[in-house]
Amino acid sequence: MTESDFEPDAAANGWYSDENATFGDRLADAREAVGMSQEDLARRLGIKLRTLQGWEQDLAEPRANRLQMLSGLLNVSLRWLLTGEGEGLEKPSDAAPLPEDMARLLGELRQMRADLARTSDRIGHMEKRLRAAFSESA
Repeated sequence: MTESDFEPDAAANGWYSDENATFGDRLADAREAVGMSQEDLARRLGIKLRTLQGWEQDLAEPRANRLQMLSGLLNVSLRWLLTGEGEGLEKPSDAAPLPEDMARLLGELRQMRADLARTSDRIGHMEKRLRAAFSESA
């Protein structure tokens, strides 16, 4: 660590930048911020727990489709997950944590947003298949 790591401006400006945190750090912290266990996130992504643990330990990286899903499930931008810049976790504050019922509702809303994004993708794929089938029959 350098002296600038302890300056307030350095912490505020680069809280999760590539210089201060890895992809795995950001992923783990975002997962914890929404109150999800590794098992929960792995199940929602449809991957093995060991795969998620590899990502959080920076032993492997997810493919683009999983990155998009992570972004939605964790309510952070894709850019933030990859670089630490953009919409992500806020610098810790002295504010009290959310009450459990509010945190649960927030998690449920985030899950619904991710589900909607996946449903939208499925609709797009089905539309392409329908168009292809229509053009073949014409």
